[in-house]
Amino acid sequence: MKWLRARHCGREVLGCVEGDAVQVHRGDLFGSPEPTGERLALAELEWLTPCVPGKIIGLWNNFHAAAEKNGWAKPAEPLYFLKAASSAAAHRQALRVPAGDVGRVAYEGELAVVIGRAARDVSAEAAPQHILGYTCANDVTAMELIGRDPSFAQWARAKSFDTFGVFGPWIETDFDPGSATLRTRVGGRERQNYGLADMIFSPAELVSRLSRDMSLEPGDVILCGTSLGVLPMKPGSEVEVEIDGIGVLANVYG
Repeated sequence: MKWLRARHCGREVLGCVEGDAVQVHRGDLFGSPEPTGERLALAELEWLTPCVPGKIIGLWNNFHAAAEKNGWAKPAEPLYFLKAASSAAAHRQALRVPAGDVGRVAYEGELAVVIGRAARDVSAEAAPQHILGYTCANDVTAMELIGRDPSFAQWARAKSFDTFGVFGPWIETDFDPGSATLRTRVGGRERQNYGLADMIFSPAELVSRLSRDMSLEPGDVILCGTSLGVLPMKPGSEVEVEIDGIGVLANVYG
């Protein structure tokens, strides 16, 4: 099932995608939402992020190919950072160019995991029971800002500008991350093409490992990291992140 949030005629709606329409539901996405019988055309909706995360966790160095190409050692445990929840942005929402000089800004096409049930110190075997589903993500990054001050790596700032945490268009609950390919296109030109099976830590392993450090709550989003092909964006560029079995997340930068 593909779950989305959207705005229609000023009201927020929760629904399940059926072709080019949405079956509206009442209730909580993380509870037992019930269909209302109302159907709305996708073309009539203003997209919202498919959930409202309490936190967005991003992975670094989680793909074998990127680690090998860049000469990075395979990590013994997940290496992660936090993006501000206020950075969240939806499908078709314009991505803001940060004020001031922050240097080049890059796209990073990624798979995102959406937590559906609270998780604290869960095993990798039990982790899938805590995952609601998966969605596409663009982990936008002010890449030069991270190392600008040699005394302090600015990961949080570089990752947390408004609209830098893009995910959507919906949450797919029936998805096998081990058999899908991710492609990122910028201005229609393919820049990334990699298999999700190349992850060093699988989604289930990430949920398990991260839940040992912090409680994961319904709606939290884990960005699984990216692979080769990350480049800076120019203002006016449309970036599309497509994942087999999920769909296409599209936004214009600037």
